[in-house]
Amino acid sequence: MLLGAADFAQRLKRLVHGVHALIDEYQPQEVAIEKVFMAKNPDSALKLGQARGAALCAVVLRDLPVSEYAATEIKLAVVGRGGAEKQQVQHMVGLMLGLQGKLQADAADALAVAITHAHVRATANRLGVAARVAWSRK
Repeated sequence: MLLGAADFAQRLKRLVHGVHALIDEYQPQEVAIEKVFMAKNPDSALKLGQARGAALCAVVLRDLPVSEYAATEIKLAVVGRGGAEKQQVQHMVGLMLGLQGKLQADAADALAVAITHAHVRATANRLGVAARVAWSRK
């Protein structure tokens, strides 16, 4: 079943309201998200980009700071190698958090972003610099 433009717009609206509900419930002080990547299917990449944009708008409308990390940065922080496979990331997230059983891929990805952000923030705090400076290789 193909979604019409109106159906997709309503899904984006639900996404924005859902992010607002999560912000209201959990009261985060900041948000971390994976940077855009290129997908094999252009239509999927476009829809993912629109959903990501809607989620970002929901966050910035609540005046929360946003940190973005590339997939290679996330893999490097969690596995120690920027070219790690998704299964390696899933495995390491489970080990780091002491979780039993196999993690669902999307859950592992989200947790990996959170772990990366926690590492970057902790390093920045130890160095007394901004998070982007702590993560920079320059």
